[in-house]
Amino acid sequence: MIQGKVIAITRSKEDSTEFTTLISKAKAKAISLPTIELVSKGNGMVDEFLDAIKKDDPDYSVFMSSKAVTLLFDTAKKISKYEKLRLAVTNTTVIAVGPKTKAALESQGIRVAHMPERFSSVGVGEVFTFLNADGKKVIVPRSGASTPFLAQLLEKIGLQVKEIYLYDVKSSSALSYWTEFKTLFSQNKVDGIIFTSASSVRAFFDIMSSDMDEKTLQSHLGKTISLAIGPFTADELKKFGVKPLTADVHTVQGAVEAIKSCFC
Repeated sequence: MIQGKVIAITRSKEDSTEFTTLISKAKAKAISLPTIELVSKGNGMVDEFLDAIKKDDPDYSVFMSSKAVTLLFDTAKKISKYEKLRLAVTNTTVIAVGPKTKAALESQGIRVAHMPERFSSVGVGEVFTFLNADGKKVIVPRSGASTPFLAQLLEKIGLQVKEIYLYDVKSSSALSYWTEFKTLFSQNKVDGIIFTSASSVRAFFDIMSSDMDEKTLQSHLGKTISLAIGPFTADELKKFGVKPLTADVHTVQGAVEAIKSCFC
């Protein structure tokens, strides 16, 4: 039973409300760990996106996260190019990865044509395979920390891919939120950690290494269930010597269900 267990997630308190609700309902203790901060590319990202739309006239646009949607449209509002951006996106067939991304786009008045069954790059590839999109053009606004996997996959399918990097990521400076976690972790009282992205894995080890040497950190992690929300997150954990479990459904709810099953 997960009741009474301590489960952490590598997201800020604001971004982990769904996790906190699900864990609290299961009568376990939830800890939110802000691992990364977004570093915006600035106002120029909007012009870069619009210029790419004008030059390449893409058939599709793919949004991989709600953060990318919010940052792009909020920046466009600041520089009075919101309607121009909205029209440019609307003139493409829009694909959203995950319900939060879909909801973020719809809140901007954007119709989402497709949402992959699998909320991942592989899921996007499956959509395009079904659409028989060989020779079509696609634009993908996303993080500068993203892997090249999606672009390479779509190019193999036969698409012409243009990625626009909206932001980079860095380790979070909100370290006050980590105090309780570090105390419990050092006492082997953290039962599980849900890692939500490859960048959050790197930031986790960066932040924790300021208090623990590698051997001690690995020792404590060996007594904790490490669960990756998806395969790329799992691959990143393996680089740090962690053998994670991976959620079958790549969402917070899917990850929570996976970690609950570990305590049955």
